[in-house]
Amino acid sequence: MLYIKIQELHKRKFKVAQIAKELKISRPTVYKYLEMNFDEAKAYTEQPHGRKKKLDSYKDWILAWLEEYPHLSGAQIHDWLLERYPDLVVGGSTVRSYVKEVREIYQIEKKNIVRQYEAVPEQPMGKQLQVDWGETKQKTINKKELKLYFIAFVLAHSRQKYMEWQTRPFTTRDAIRCHENAFQFYGGRTEEIVYDQDHLITVSENAGQLLLTSEFQSYVNERKFKVHLCRRADPESKGMIENVVKYIKGNFADSRVFSDIEDWNYRALQWLQRTGNHQVHQTTKKRPAEVFLLEKQHLQPVSSLLSYESTNNKSITRSVSKDNTIRYKSNRYSVPLGTYQTNSENLVFIEVKGEEKQTLVIRKQAVGEPIAEHAISLGKGKLIQNRNHTRDRSKGIEEFKQRLISFFENQNQAAAYFDEMSHRYPRYRRDQFAIIHRVIQQYPTSINSVMTKCVVEKLYSANEFRDIAYHLHTTIHQPVQEMESLYSNPVKHSNIVASTRSLNTYTSILGGRA
Repeated sequence: MLYIKIQELHKRKFKVAQIAKELKISRPTVYKYLEMNFDEAKAYTEQPHGRKKKLDSYKDWILAWLEEYPHLSGAQIHDWLLERYPDLVVGGSTVRSYVKEVREIYQIEKKNIVRQYEAVPEQPMGKQLQVDWGETKQKTINKKELKLYFIAFVLAHSRQKYMEWQTRPFTTRDAIRCHENAFQFYGGRTEEIVYDQDHLITVSENAGQLLLTSEFQSYVNERKFKVHLCRRADPESKGMIENVVKYIKGNFADSRVFSDIEDWNYRALQWLQRTGNHQVHQTTKKRPAEVFLLEKQHLQPVSSLLSYESTNNKSITRSVSKDNTIRYKSNRYSVPLGTYQTNSENLVFIEVKGEEKQTLVIRKQAVGEPIAEHAISLGKGKLIQNRNHTRDRSKGIEEFKQRLISFFENQNQAAAYFDEMSHRYPRYRRDQFAIIHRVIQQYPTSINSVMTKCVVEKLYSANEFRDIAYHLHTTIHQPVQEMESLYSNPVKHSNIVASTRSLNTYTSILGGRA
C-alpha cells in the first residue's frame, strides 16, 4: 500500500519532500521505495531484511492491535506485549521505534492528542497524596458495553500510584474503604490529602471553611490528616492526579476487555507494578517505584482497624465474591459455600478481635451469629480457607460408586473393580461410573457375567465394560434368531407344494433299468 501511494504521488510530479510530508514518512523511505518495483517492495515488507529485529517475532500481534485500535501509543503496545509475554525484556524506545516503522509500512495513521501539563512545586516526601475519581466504558467478553468507576491515588513526591475499580458509582463508604486499602498499599498515610469538591466528601466550602459529610468527617477525625480542597474549575491545582486519571483511562483501560470485577482489579494491580509505577516518569525522569522506597519511610503509620467503625453499629462491610470469599488487607478469606447469591447485595460484616493473635470474624448481620472465623494472615495475596467452607467433591462420587456396587451379586469383586478404575482414571471417575450405570440399565441380566469377564481379562475401562456387555448380549440372542430364520418358511412361499415323481422316472433318465 505504501509503495503504491508513493508511486502515485511521484507520477503526479510530487517532490520527495512533499511525498514524505503527505504520507508522514521519512525521505530515505521515499527514495528506497522509488528505486524498487512492486515485487521487490512486497518482498521487502513481507520477509525479514537486514539485521533481524528483536520485535519481529511479535510483529503480527503489533500489526493486529494497530489495525483494530489505530490510536494506540507505543507505551500501550509495550504494556500489552509485557502482559502477554511477561518474560519479554525490551526497552520503551525500541517498541516506539518499531511501532513507528510498522505504521509507516502499513500506513496506519495515528491521531495525535496534545496533552497539557502544569508545572507544580516539588512536594517533600510524605507530605501530600492526591485523590480523584473517574469512569470508563468497557467492552465485555459478551460484546456488550459496561460502565466502570474507579478511584485513583498518587503520592505527590514519588508519583507512586494506586487505584480500585467497581461496577457501581462510589459512595462515601466506598471511598473510605478505598482510602484504607490505599494506606495498606502504601504502608502509611501522608500529612495532607488533596481532593476535588466532590459530593462524596464535602457539603460546601465557604472562603476556606470546609463542611465535610458527616461520615467522611468522622473518618478524617480518626485518621487525623489534613484535607485540601481544590477550587472549583481549577484542575491545575491537582494536575498530578488529573494526569494519572488520564493515564489510567488512556493506557490501562483503553480497548481492554472486561470479564469480571475481581479479575479487572487484579489486572489493574499488575499494570501498576508492570507499567504505572515501573516506567520512568516523564517529569521526574525516575521510576516511581524506586523513589517510593525512600518516600515510604516518611509516611505516617496507620492502625489496622478504624476504632470508630469497630464501635459504630454500622460496622465494617465487605462484598462477597462469586467464589465465596471476601478481601481483607490484601488477602482473601473464605465464607461458607452458598453465601454468595446472584440476586442479592452480598454484603457481610467483619470484626477484628484480639491484639497479639488477631481473628477475623465474619457475620451476615451486624449483631448476628458468626458464619466464619479466621486467623488474620500477615502475608499478602493469600487465600485463607476453612475446609468446612469447601465442597466435598468426593462425597457425591463415593455415593455413586456404592450405588453401582449394590447392583452386583459379588459386591467385593465389584468394589475392587471400581477402586482400580478410580485409580486409573482419577479425573474421569464420574464419567466412567456414568457409563457403567447406563450399561446396568441396558443389560441388567448380563452385568454379573460382564464383571467376571472384565476382572479375568483385566479390563478396567468403562468403555471396555460396555463393549463386553454388548458382545455377550448379542452372542446369547443372535444365534437363536438365525436358526429360527433357517427353519421357518417365508410367508410368500408357504402355499407352494413340491411335485413328486416315481423311482422309474429317475432310472430311465440315468439310463438304468427298473
